[in-house]
Amino acid sequence: MSSSRAAVSAWERAQLRHRRAASVGDHGGFLAGIAEREVTRRPTRLKQVKRRSATLTDAEVQGILDACERLRDRLLMALMFETGCRIGQALGLRHEDINTDRRTLTLRPREDNANRARGKSHDPKEIPVRQTLLDLYTDYLFAEYGELDCDYVFVNLWNGPVGSPMGYWAAMSLVKRLRRRAGVDFHPHLFRHTHATALLRAGVRLEVASELLTHRSVHTTADIYGHLDADDLAADDLADELDRVGFRGSW
Repeated sequence: MSSSRAAVSAWERAQLRHRRAASVGDHGGFLAGIAEREVTRRPTRLKQVKRRSATLTDAEVQGILDACERLRDRLLMALMFETGCRIGQALGLRHEDINTDRRTLTLRPREDNANRARGKSHDPKEIPVRQTLLDLYTDYLFAEYGELDCDYVFVNLWNGPVGSPMGYWAAMSLVKRLRRRAGVDFHPHLFRHTHATALLRAGVRLEVASELLTHRSVHTTADIYGHLDADDLAADDLADELDRVGFRGSW
């Protein structure tokens, strides 16, 4: 028995001598090797460069307006360009929303539009408009709208049930025809981008532009149109801006 114990002790001492020294990585946890999992690294994200919103030139807008053969169609295009409203807001417009005395129109969110026109805004917004747009509206009422009994400004006059509210399908069919006639590749929302860009380049404050565009917050406007920086301005525009704030006078 004593010789057996001595043999076992000698064997244990030999094992201890041959065991390598412990390193930092030896103590990975009791579950190491039992519930192994792959360590994933957080991917490196490259900074995304925001694409600038496309806009229409003055000549392209005029070409689209000139391609309109009907006053209704010209009013719809002019309205979206001058106010920057969404196509859903335009199609949902009622006669009661237009105030010729105040020269304004009110964009009201409605859930019960017969043509399913929808606007994203939550609150009504009164938007100032030029007299020329109101004159076009008046001409449209006398020359084409006539005695129709309908609350909606834009209605079907030649296709579909006459006098029923104009819907998205009819509006997009009109846009396709105008593309061919004017030779301009555009969509209704491009009028909105063009209007917003013109506002900010003209020096309209961001918070005012946000109200006119019926954005939910000024952060939305800044996020979409934050690309309007010095790179968008010509040298003459930059010089004019410096003169306006009196910066160059201090040189």
